[in-house]
Amino acid sequence: MTVPKRPIDLHEMEDIPADARLPTSQGDFRIRVFHEETTNLDHVALTLGNMSGPDPVLVRVHSECLTGDAFGSLRCDCGPQLDTALARIQEVGWGCLVYLRQEGRGIGLHAKIQAYNLQDQGADTLDANLLLGHPADARDYRIAAEILREVGIDRVCLLTNNPDKTLQLQSLDIDVIESMPLVTGVSDDNREYLITKAERMGHSINTDDLN
Repeated sequence: MTVPKRPIDLHEMEDIPADARLPTSQGDFRIRVFHEETTNLDHVALTLGNMSGPDPVLVRVHSECLTGDAFGSLRCDCGPQLDTALARIQEVGWGCLVYLRQEGRGIGLHAKIQAYNLQDQGADTLDANLLLGHPADARDYRIAAEILREVGIDRVCLLTNNPDKTLQLQSLDIDVIESMPLVTGVSDDNREYLITKAERMGHSINTDDLN
């Protein structure tokens, strides 16, 4: 005997949380989606383990990079940073990766590829943004701080090379106990990009490690 399916109630569908198990090659994470009203963008938190504890939570706040994260571009270190961060969280056994929809250091995909065009003509990653009339880094981490609080995190060990990210989160009442550099995925195609970040943007990258 076939049991008839219960009709779908659209009001009930609206109440289903965007919260689910996400098995990955780096471990069995939980994925939660957070909508930002001001930008109409959806951001993601991947968590592993319990977010409350006596020690600061290992956290990576990662900005979207379609070319690096999805296509494996060697022009940047974004893809390897994403993979390495998830692997480190898995090694520790608990942590959180916040994935922000802030493509191209906040200038968007179209402008980012325009910046690539200027880099092909000789500009570095900082000047390319400025030549297009954009800030060198337009990212805003207010939504990241809100997401961290929502998942129960207020004390973090932050995986980042970017001191501005640390300062912004601290100004938003996230207690960054420690910042840990995340230098990985260095190649001939992104070495000058990383040197520019270190020498002109103040990122915590030892240029001796880039050789």
